[in-house]
Amino acid sequence: MSKYEVNEMYDAHAEGELHLPSLLTHLGERSLYDAVSQCSRCGYCETVCPTYMLTGREPISARGRNQLTRMIMEGRLDGAGAAAESLDTCLLCGACSEACFARVPTADIVLEGRRAALGPAPRFIPVFISRLMLERPGLFGFLLKLGALARRTGLPRLAGKLGFFRILGLGPLEKAESEAPRMPLTFLSEKLAADPELAAGKDDAPRAWAYFAPCGPNYLFTEVGEATVALLKRFLGRGVFFHNSCCGLLAYNYGDIRHARDFARRNIEKYEELKGLHGEIGVIGDCSSCVAFMKTYEQLFTAEPEWRNRAAAFSAAVRDAIEAVPPAAMTHASKEALAEAGRITYHDSCRACHGQGIRKEPREALRTLAGKRFTELPESDWCCGGAGAYSFTQPEMSERILRRKTANIASVRADTVAVGATSCLLQINAGLRRDYPSAKAVHYTQLAEKLTRPAA
Repeated sequence: MSKYEVNEMYDAHAEGELHLPSLLTHLGERSLYDAVSQCSRCGYCETVCPTYMLTGREPISARGRNQLTRMIMEGRLDGAGAAAESLDTCLLCGACSEACFARVPTADIVLEGRRAALGPAPRFIPVFISRLMLERPGLFGFLLKLGALARRTGLPRLAGKLGFFRILGLGPLEKAESEAPRMPLTFLSEKLAADPELAAGKDDAPRAWAYFAPCGPNYLFTEVGEATVALLKRFLGRGVFFHNSCCGLLAYNYGDIRHARDFARRNIEKYEELKGLHGEIGVIGDCSSCVAFMKTYEQLFTAEPEWRNRAAAFSAAVRDAIEAVPPAAMTHASKEALAEAGRITYHDSCRACHGQGIRKEPREALRTLAGKRFTELPESDWCCGGAGAYSFTQPEMSERILRRKTANIASVRADTVAVGATSCLLQINAGLRRDYPSAKAVHYTQLAEKLTRPAA
């Protein structure tokens, strides 16, 4: 079977924009078949793949996933469902691509395989959530607040203890109820919209940055976003609130390319509006997973030249909060704040280190601020097992990965673990509460803001 026949086979069920037309790889723009064919099966990826390292099973290694996808495309396996375990257990962490000489984009290949398995009917719950956020954001926010109020009555926790979630086959909801922090009744976007210093177009003062509120900080960890904005104001000057939509990562990861593109278009248009008002302006977000995805918006539009150029311009302006403030600017920390933080370590969120190549900046800042209180974390760039919704969809594998992470944290006797993604914040704290309760994970910007806060 030629690669052209293979591509035609995939195009047959690409109707309705179920697949990306091409992938932007380290070796240039490639079709999916060409991209997966770059894998030479050398095995370097297996030394960094968490699922392979824990199990020793070839089908759930990066090399195995690439080869199974290729076999499906060549008709040597009976459809994508035959590789379901291999594809579904991938963390999408990107460690394999960073270790690979050809930088084979395994995460993107795996996602294409998942979309093939799902066909024209992506997973209902993520698509329903994405559609609500896209078309009825007010209703989505209302439902979240209703859920927050329901949690405060204690009824969901009682239902979990009585086993109702398990009886109804809703185990992930029981896990979410037990691990999620208390949900706010006022979202971050509502707080920032009321801040006159963050209003766009109100005066001619230059603005250096626009804060993009990812869904995690907006709906769950509002204190993270507030710390990020305070840090940006302190070190980068005046900025604006982006008033953004979801970045689209949820839709992208769970089979719905169409909604991912719709979210991207909205955010690109908003960026262009802000750029028209304030000139060149950086877009700064504080969830590394979302930021890494926004830096790849161009890949969503390889078949649409106008939108592709606009997406590339947007992505070039995007920065992760953990890289936005120069480490050299953060030179002072109060003794009281350092004493409260205790021994500090840093966990590399996957999409920060593997997806964006950000390793140096947060370490330099923390070493400067904390001195000998900062210690390196063994296997710091190993995934924690959170990986978005992975801990809910693959609980057993997620648990094994998490226990390795908490054991490493305990080995350096850390008190504070700085992270860059909200899924890491949720996952690592859930593990620490059980395995090593003397430590706590905090977002990097929360820690940096607290350490650099001027004395009252």
